[in-house]
Amino acid sequence: MPVSREELEQQERQTLAPYAQFSGDTRGRRHREPAPEWRTHFQRDRDRVIHSRAFRRLEYKTQVFLNGSGDHYRTRLTHTMEVVGISRNVARALGLNEDLAEAIALAHDLGHSPFGHKGESVLNRLMKGHGGFEHNRHSLRIVEEIEQKYPAFPGLNLSWEVREGLQKHNIDYQQPGGKGFSTPNASLEAQVANLSDEIAYYSHDLDDGLEAGLLIEEKLEKDLPIWRDAARFVRKEFGDLSDECRRYYTIRCIIDDQVRDVVTTSEEAIEQAGIRSADDARRQRKRLICYSDERCKRNAQLRKYLYRNFYYHPVVHKPNLRAIRLMEELFKFYLENPKSLGDFSRKSIRKLGMPRAICDYIAGMTDLYVIKEHERLIGPA
Repeated sequence: MPVSREELEQQERQTLAPYAQFSGDTRGRRHREPAPEWRTHFQRDRDRVIHSRAFRRLEYKTQVFLNGSGDHYRTRLTHTMEVVGISRNVARALGLNEDLAEAIALAHDLGHSPFGHKGESVLNRLMKGHGGFEHNRHSLRIVEEIEQKYPAFPGLNLSWEVREGLQKHNIDYQQPGGKGFSTPNASLEAQVANLSDEIAYYSHDLDDGLEAGLLIEEKLEKDLPIWRDAARFVRKEFGDLSDECRRYYTIRCIIDDQVRDVVTTSEEAIEQAGIRSADDARRQRKRLICYSDERCKRNAQLRKYLYRNFYYHPVVHKPNLRAIRLMEELFKFYLENPKSLGDFSRKSIRKLGMPRAICDYIAGMTDLYVIKEHERLIGPA
């Protein structure tokens, strides 16, 4: 006989920590629908995100380098999958709900615009006076309103706990029964996904920077303690390695150290706070999934170094500036020619207003589609 949802829920209660978010205790969905037969609620959420159009488009959206710049550079999709892997590892080590952490990690960048954070900045500027643009809020709008896959409701109708995790700040959702629930923090699983995002993009941006020749190992070892310690360990354990293997394994060691630090520091914080349930964790003013003080210091050094030597390097920065200029010109073109918008966006103008409908349309584009639409409607860049 197939394993039922009820049996899976019982397995969670037997194997997870008492402060994990059990799927059987979900606060539900905005729109009522039958419970899944052979999946938990969070497993259903994970599958719905994977099958969404917004998730598929992540393959063609910028992480750091413009999509198509090289075969081995990360895209928003490969970044997402790396966040998922780290989230599951941390959640498993702490006895948390891996399925919930995975669903949040899979959905965390659905709302990202084309051309990465620079694209997000230009949309936010263009939407000044109209509510701005922020990719976390837009991720939530995608799963609640914009995806159109089900006859009975808009969006993906994800569980409250996944939508909570996409907020990344104070929570004030209305439960299906109309009863409000507000806490200073999100679930521990949401905190895991959030911190795993940081571990993934800093560590793997090092990899892409080295691949591009914009970062140099010798300088990293001289300037960054986080790199120096890992590089010395790799040399001591393995001696001379090929360039590719040495870089990969050094970054692997950095990630392992980050994960180990988060797990041990968070376990101690949970114990000291006396957490006995998922909602106990939500009521804490301070996040419990965290780095040690020393690791925070090292990560701040890494962040500063990457901004100074990589993110604003002319090889990265100039193509992105040209690309976001195309977004700005498209936005202004659509304001003057709204009939050029896609069908769904044209129909949403009355409900959302012209600027928001245009913003939603452009935010959903891939890097390549922005370039093609600009060439079709305005002319070559």
